[in-house]
Amino acid sequence: MNDTAPSANALRVVILNDSSVAKGGATGLATLSARMFSARGIPTTYIAGDDGDDGALAALGVDLIAMGGKLLLDAGKLQAMRAGIFNTEIRDKVAAHIAAHDTPGTVYHLHGWSRILSPAVFDALQPVANRTFIHAHDFFLGCPNGAFYDYREETVCTRTPLSLSCLSTACDRRAFHHKLWRSARSAMLRRTFSKDVPWAKVFALHPGMLSALARSNIPQELMTTVRNPAKPFVDKRITAEANRTFCFIGRVEMGKGINTLCEAARLAEVPLRVIGDGAELDALRAHYPEVAFTGWVDQADIGAHLKDVRALVMPSRTPEPFGLVAAEASLSGLPVILSQQALLAEEFATQNLGFAADTDTPVALAKVIRKVAALPEDTTKDISLRAFAGQGQIAQSPDDWVADLLQHFHKVVPNV
Repeated sequence: MNDTAPSANALRVVILNDSSVAKGGATGLATLSARMFSARGIPTTYIAGDDGDDGALAALGVDLIAMGGKLLLDAGKLQAMRAGIFNTEIRDKVAAHIAAHDTPGTVYHLHGWSRILSPAVFDALQPVANRTFIHAHDFFLGCPNGAFYDYREETVCTRTPLSLSCLSTACDRRAFHHKLWRSARSAMLRRTFSKDVPWAKVFALHPGMLSALARSNIPQELMTTVRNPAKPFVDKRITAEANRTFCFIGRVEMGKGINTLCEAARLAEVPLRVIGDGAELDALRAHYPEVAFTGWVDQADIGAHLKDVRALVMPSRTPEPFGLVAAEASLSGLPVILSQQALLAEEFATQNLGFAADTDTPVALAKVIRKVAALPEDTTKDISLRAFAGQGQIAQSPDDWVADLLQHFHKVVPNV
């Protein structure tokens, strides 16, 4: 713990998240907030479900508490089945830390929990629920498969989670028995994340998430929107109007629509660069030799791969709650083509920062790609300039994001 002990009522923040090493997503935001809280002189503890990082957080003054758990995909099958539904060891460790270190001024901020911490972490947090904030980076708080998407039928799901219709639908991307396991986990979550417990708030990334989460028995008054922070990948605007290459940034897996995009780029006869790693990478490399696959690229180095890019394509098949790379690419000066399923798609289209596309088929997506490729130079430049200036206000700056979080935190702690 920090050498200088704050008074009992002074604000302290405890961040809880599955992982300690960021590769984007929830962990990227969890570690960002830890760094920014600590830089503001706020005593900050980071409880990670895994074995911890390389000392980076500690070097910034953050107290890292590693639970020593394993990602479900890395654990044995039986262990993963049991721990994924309720990880008793994690619950006991988190509960012990809270009992030993809690103060009236301590706020708890839970980010990712579905890969290690499990619904058990909510059980450990119940005694401090009125000072606990839950960040909904995805839909796992409500939907068993975390996406409100039927992966078998490839359609958005409007069923009520854990209803008979939901339980009898084979919607999981793997197998029906996996759906049943996920449903059991969701049932446990409803017990530990009970609506009868006075949780502080659930943070949604976009207003479009609220109605879906409300179908999951989460009270409307418990939820509020806190838009993600975003920074451009580059310092100098990308001159999109002079470029031809289209780009994808993210996990290379089927749910992200990458297979559809590769085929669409071939049909549209445009160069495509894919930045990221994932299960489909090797197969796609073999089938689409004309596509430039970079593999995993560190966040700080992505900008170097975008200098010749005309537009980012985010072809996700699922209802993306936010799509951080879309905001980051836009702030870099790139027009963005988004799946019409993405919650940001309408905003990008109406604010003339990008285009909503039908990503159900390569033919439909190729039509929009051709349109963007053929845009007049002055039209593309106009989109690029306004995007780089942040005129769409799709996301917050990191400083505004932290200020937004702190404003909520100060509402539940006494006179700090």
